[in-house]
Amino acid sequence: MVSTTGKALGTVHTSRPDGDITSRTLKRADLYRAVRDEALRRGIRIEQGKRLVDAQDTGHGVRAVFADGSEEFGDLLIGCDGLHSTVRKLIDPAAAAPAYSGLIGLGGYTRGVPVDSQVGSYRMVFGKRAFFGYVPAPDGEVWWFANLPHRDEPARGELEGVGAEQWRSRLVELFAEDTGPAAELVRASQEITSASPMHAMVDLPAWHRGRMIVIGDAAHAPSPTSGQGASLSVEDAVELARALRDLPTIEGAFTAYDALRRPRVERIVKQAARVNNNKAAGPVGRVLRDLVMPVLLPRLANGEQSRRTYGHHIDWAAPMAAAEGVGTARN
Repeated sequence: MVSTTGKALGTVHTSRPDGDITSRTLKRADLYRAVRDEALRRGIRIEQGKRLVDAQDTGHGVRAVFADGSEEFGDLLIGCDGLHSTVRKLIDPAAAAPAYSGLIGLGGYTRGVPVDSQVGSYRMVFGKRAFFGYVPAPDGEVWWFANLPHRDEPARGELEGVGAEQWRSRLVELFAEDTGPAAELVRASQEITSASPMHAMVDLPAWHRGRMIVIGDAAHAPSPTSGQGASLSVEDAVELARALRDLPTIEGAFTAYDALRRPRVERIVKQAARVNNNKAAGPVGRVLRDLVMPVLLPRLANGEQSRRTYGHHIDWAAPMAAAEGVGTARN
């Protein structure tokens, strides 16, 4: 992590030196494709173009209703439907909306611009006017992202009308005064992704009701700052499967799962929110951040907090007991 002038602010290790845990960066589309292909290989049916509009817990199962008028029935309903989840509102109509972080996020892919970083190693720049991060991929491409402070939350769909070339011009201007290759990477980018406001679901009281449950971003969306959104969702799927495998009732499995997962995910969501504040710091805040971060970051990022985030282990073979959920579920 470096400042706008190139001053080193600290280093965060997300892999263990013994090689037991190694962080991986991959394109989201590649992750989706791998999950889809494995599901199809196992004979799991996938239907495109379905939009859930309602669901009822019948006491013996769940009836799901879709916008095209079709219905499906199952033993349970797992809502993996993202930040603006429909299932979340069906479980708790009073659930709060995701919290806007004050930042807009977008990114891109660039070839032909050399950078002084190792493959797979991120460099994060707390720029003067915006935040920038980049990582060289094994094939020579550089993947980058930018977080832009934006005080008022854009309306749904508002940013979709801003084209890639408009973003290119704006980003080059924003990063022109920062030390490093940010402006050049943006200028030479072969692809700039769509921009979107950055949100977080910080504290959702009810993850489940009856035979319905939300997991992943639908339950606990961390800001993209965490770098843990996809990872937490994968963990959720494994732990929920483990609970449903080992506990005798669906409701009991949901309760144990909730109690097991909630402390970890809420800690990571809150950590990311604190980092967001540094990304949008004003002139005085930038000076204080650049003075304090080199002292505090090694203690926070490479100590117990880092080990708990990146060294998390799930023992799939170990049976989950209902007692794991006693005392902490909030439903």
